[in-house]
Amino acid sequence: MPLTMVKEGEANVIRKVGGGEETRRFLEGLGFVSGGQVTVISTAGGNLIVNVREARVAIGKDMAREIWVR
Repeated sequence: MPLTMVKEGEANVIRKVGGGEETRRFLEGLGFVSGGQVTVISTAGGNLIVNVREARVAIGKDMAREIWVR
C-alpha cells in the first residue's frame, strides 16, 4: 500500500520507491530506500511528517504516493 494510507504511529518497511528517475533519486537521498523502516508521525491535508533513518522528514502527498510499504 502507498505511504499515504498508513496510520499515524505505525512502523512499516519500505517495499518500493516509484515515480520518475528524479523523484526516486530525491526520495532515496532522504533515506527512503527499499528495506528501510518508515513511521508516519502526523498528517495534515494529505501531507506527511515521517520518521526515516532517525530523522523527521516532511513530504507532500504526491511523493508519499510513490513510496510503497508493507
